[in-house]
Amino acid sequence: MSAEETISKIAEDVSVCTKCALHESRKKSVPGDGPATAEIMFIGEGPGFHENEQGHPFVGASGKFLDQLLAQADVTREDVFIANVVKCRPPGNRDPLPDELTACDVYLEAQIEAINPSIVVTLGRFSMNKFFPGAKISAVHGQMQKVGGRFVIPMFHPAAALHQAALKPSILGDFAKLPDQLNEARIALGKPAIVRRRKLEEAPDEKSQQMSLF
Repeated sequence: MSAEETISKIAEDVSVCTKCALHESRKKSVPGDGPATAEIMFIGEGPGFHENEQGHPFVGASGKFLDQLLAQADVTREDVFIANVVKCRPPGNRDPLPDELTACDVYLEAQIEAINPSIVVTLGRFSMNKFFPGAKISAVHGQMQKVGGRFVIPMFHPAAALHQAALKPSILGDFAKLPDQLNEARIALGKPAIVRRRKLEEAPDEKSQQMSLF
C-alpha cells in the first residue's frame, strides 16, 4: 500500500472509530490534512469547534495564525501535513484524557510511519509529551532534537499566543528558525539542502539596491 493509500485508509478508519468516548459527541472526525510526501509534519492537540464542524485541522482563529506562521517560515499548508494527537473534539475543548490519547495514538503512529517526515513540529504540550515525556515546553520550545530516524521541534500551540500575548514573540521566533532547521535536518539525514523561495525572490532586489550605490 502506498503512503497516499495508507493515509486515506487511516482517515476512513478514524471516521468510524469508536475506541474512546470522544466519538459519542463528534460531528466530524479530523484525521489530518496534507500530502503523504510532506517533509514537515505538524501535530497539534485536538480539534476545536470549527474543526469538528468542517473535518479539517486548524480552521479556526488559531488556524489563521498558523497560516501566518507558515508563511513566515516560507511554507504553505500544501507543503506540510497537519494532524492532532486526538482525532475527535474533546467536549468543551477540554484537554485530552490519557485513554483518549492512547486510543488515537495508533492512528498517529501510522500516519508518521507512512509520511516519514524529516521534521515533526509538535504544537502544545500534549503532542510534545509524546516525544519528550516530562519536558517543560517553556524550557525546550524551538530546540530541534533527533528522535529515532527524524527530528522533532517542540513549539507552543498557536492558540497560546491568542490567549497569552507575551508568548507571541517566542512563537514567531521559533517559526522563523524552521527553514534553517529543515535544511539542517535534511543534511543530517543525507538529503540535499534547498534555498528558500523567499531568498530567491529577494535576491534581485538586493542586487538592484547594491547597483544603485554606484
